[in-house]
Amino acid sequence: MTRNFWAGLGALLLLSAAGTPAKADLKLCNNTASRVGVAIAYKDKEGWASEGWWTVKPQECLPLIKGALVSRYFYVYAVDNEKGGSWGGKAQICIRDKIFTIRGIDQCTERGFQKQGFFEVDTGEESDWTVSLSGDKTTQGQ
Repeated sequence: MTRNFWAGLGALLLLSAAGTPAKADLKLCNNTASRVGVAIAYKDKEGWASEGWWTVKPQECLPLIKGALVSRYFYVYAVDNEKGGSWGGKAQICIRDKIFTIRGIDQCTERGFQKQGFFEVDTGEESDWTVSLSGDKTTQGQ
């Protein structure tokens, strides 16, 4: 009877593991001592979109996109809300000061938005990706 119990328990654990979906998120980790405001941009089936603002506390990780990633490439812009400074790049994308979702990256100022430089994140088509901010550097990986 004991052998049947352990065999049944083993089978149940295998089934539980098989039924657990794989984690798939785009996360941002703030490895600084300040609160950071974050905006992202990506291209999906409807075209370009930019969204913001997430506030990420010091030494905290936050999922920006939960579930399957809609693109291989994402773009990120972050601002140190306490000490000033930012993390950005060459990709010019529309943003605004308040919470936003903006469709399209052209004619930002004509549409009442600001244009801001975002840095590129290449997920390599992985399903789970983390971007880490620290000091003046960013690191990326699974």
